[in-house]
Amino acid sequence: MATVQDLFSLRGKTALVTGGSRGLGLQMATALGEQGATVVVSARKQHELDEAVAHLAARGITAYALAADMADPAAVEALAAGAIDKLGHIDILVNNAGASWAAPAEDLPLEAWEKVMNLNVRGVFLLSQAVGRLSMIPRRAGRIINIASIAGLAGNPPGTMKTLVYNTSKGAIVNFTRALAGEWGEYGINVNAIAPGFFPSKMTHGVLGQMGDTLAAAAPLGRLGGDEDLKGACVLFASEAGRHITGQILAVDGGVSAV
Repeated sequence: MATVQDLFSLRGKTALVTGGSRGLGLQMATALGEQGATVVVSARKQHELDEAVAHLAARGITAYALAADMADPAAVEALAAGAIDKLGHIDILVNNAGASWAAPAEDLPLEAWEKVMNLNVRGVFLLSQAVGRLSMIPRRAGRIINIASIAGLAGNPPGTMKTLVYNTSKGAIVNFTRALAGEWGEYGINVNAIAPGFFPSKMTHGVLGQMGDTLAAAAPLGRLGGDEDLKGACVLFASEAGRHITGQILAVDGGVSAV
């Protein structure tokens, strides 16, 4: 019988993490590597990826970097093939790359809608499809972890953020996760999503600079997300500890979505 330590181990596993050069993506890549996985991190900027690989290597994690623009379908296909070339196969895919755009709905440009939806939704679909087709389905095994958001579970309170397209894209990821879990369960592929609340990051810098204390005070736990708060959820969904969990969305938000 496996111990709890065995169930949470990722020794010998491989992982691809998009948006993995900094912030939440790097936090999750670190968690997977700390549990024994070999990791490929991807983002658009090579110098940020080089820094991420150095960060991971300093922690004894075997990691590689592949630059790719998740809004470009050809680049997505090349990323999947390149990661498989580095790793041999992909056990774990973390779809974390994303973008936001703040504007009143009546003024939101079409180009902004298309930019966010193409990256946050189309890119997730295309990479999941490619990794599934090239690696997970033939091997009848895999874990896909999509990064949604509590913004995909509800609208924004009046007087706060105006992020219609971001909320819409993350709502799409919530149901994409459920639908794909239903389809790919027969292949032994688990598909789940993490819905973070407010974490300090480049994407949230402006909002938290203006409203950080207010948002923290509104959370039942009275705090924002920190540098280790996604690690446990990511490892749960990636490991044998989560083998009977699929199609689920786990909010990691200090309780914000519960009240």
